[in-house]
Amino acid sequence: MNIAQRIDHTILKAEATAADVDRLIEEAKQHEFASVCVNGCFIARAAKALQGSPVKTCGVAGFPLGANRATLKAMLATMLVKDGADEVDFVAHAPHLLQKDGQAAKDEFLEITKAVRSVNPGVVVKVIIESSLLMHDVDAAEGEARIAVACQAARESGCDFVKTSTGFHPTGGATVQAVQWMKKHSGGLYVKASGGIRSYDDAVTMIEAGADRLGCSAGVVIAQGARGGGAGY
Repeated sequence: MNIAQRIDHTILKAEATAADVDRLIEEAKQHEFASVCVNGCFIARAAKALQGSPVKTCGVAGFPLGANRATLKAMLATMLVKDGADEVDFVAHAPHLLQKDGQAAKDEFLEITKAVRSVNPGVVVKVIIESSLLMHDVDAAEGEARIAVACQAARESGCDFVKTSTGFHPTGGATVQAVQWMKKHSGGLYVKASGGIRSYDDAVTMIEAGADRLGCSAGVVIAQGARGGGAGY
């Protein structure tokens, strides 16, 4: 697969303008990225601009903290789909995962997936588990156990992807170890690596670790690096 087709071309910073989003969309069309990932206020704009293009429209819900009630996240995610989002990335409530409370996590995830699929049964749902936080300041066994709980909840609630990071948490973004554990416990779900992927080499490293999709703002740099070939991408 062309590495560009694995990239969610992303701009989620608070100061992003409509002009920034328009530029992102044109870059995504040019390089044929998997999707454009933007904040909710820009979803309708992106969906309209991407009509007839293979590039999907992706929006975020509960971003970046994941600290809203599940009902509110479900409402936000549903609004994204109604505005034209093909894909929704929502942030999990971190305490559920830190405490390995799989049932609470599943209940939250299920409320969101059911809500968005009542609007569009084909919408792709990705849950952001903030893997760096789950692995922070604990031993490897505990970090992996938390990620395993998150992956099980994602599977049982009908999510399509487990995603590493928002890219906004101080503990960091995607790591090789996190992606490997997520792939190990995904049970067939796709894995999205995001946070700190800034070069072609970073992208290849994450794909080789098991990532199916990459979330990054450096998509153009990565796609240009891929033109030189290497690693089968």
